[in-house]
Amino acid sequence: MNMFKKILSTAVVSLCLTTAATAAEKSFYYISPNPIGVNAFLQMGEVGIKSAAAQNDAIAKIVESDTPQSRLENISAAANDGADIVVVLGFAFNDILEEVAPLYPDTQFLIVDQCIWVDRPENVSCAVFREHEASFLMGAIAGLNTKNNKIGAVSAMDIPFLHRYTDSFAEGAKYVNSDVEFEVRYVGGQNPFQDPVRAKEMAISLAASGVDTLFAVTAGGDFGIFEAAAENGFKVLSVDVNHCPAAEGHIIEGTLKHVDAVIETSIERILAGETSFVASYGLKEGGMGAQILRSDAELADSKCLVADQADTIKAVRAIAAEIIDGSLVIKDPMAN
Repeated sequence: MNMFKKILSTAVVSLCLTTAATAAEKSFYYISPNPIGVNAFLQMGEVGIKSAAAQNDAIAKIVESDTPQSRLENISAAANDGADIVVVLGFAFNDILEEVAPLYPDTQFLIVDQCIWVDRPENVSCAVFREHEASFLMGAIAGLNTKNNKIGAVSAMDIPFLHRYTDSFAEGAKYVNSDVEFEVRYVGGQNPFQDPVRAKEMAISLAASGVDTLFAVTAGGDFGIFEAAAENGFKVLSVDVNHCPAAEGHIIEGTLKHVDAVIETSIERILAGETSFVASYGLKEGGMGAQILRSDAELADSKCLVADQADTIKAVRAIAAEIIDGSLVIKDPMAN
């Protein structure tokens, strides 16, 4: 008996659910891979599922996981509870859904930010992002801002998916500044996406080597990087949501990853009868973005340093337009 079936047959699952659904109500579950906490990426999943439920007269249920076993138990419990749709974020659920989804054909599963590319169950759909497009823009901004021609990134882990951020950031910087040098550090450890202490240490190490402009790609650890920037005088570019107000005066700009809107759109497709689809969202579709691509008024209100850089705004908006119309194709570091 493999690990998944063994756990399924022996686990006693107990979920604290604040609202009980009646037989006539639809139920949408959002199961996080880790505690949500201050992780902006995971917070967007909660916002998206609640909004989708409100729009469709459904019950939204939020379940946080903290271990591989709890992820499996939570997925199974949601399906056993009669969930209409179960939404998960990230790569931590791929192996689980390969095993579990076929056991619950009446439940539709949606993976956001990852996908099962081979032998995907018929009741599993995916919504993925072209993060490398927005990361390229962040690199261009860094290349135009650096004074030392030394930029860097702190990433949660050295895995192919996160190279969509770090590699593309470096390429964007070199696209506008051929003299730029790039260096990366990885948080690693037991909790790479939720470790502000180690993330801060990595950022300080890069600053000590002369890096003056840094890309923060550590999810919940980013706040440690922002703190290091305030203490050590370097500038930061961030990911997922507008972090500029959290470290005003130290964050140049950040990508915007519209996880909440993509969850809403994907759930509408599922409710309309689509199954086992894969949708990709980049700058063109609006799934990925940046403060610099918003209206002038929104950018001015963002508290991002780039709002006062007219030349950078003009240059980066022109690059984004070329990506959107297809005249500039950004290499996907994950592509074979």
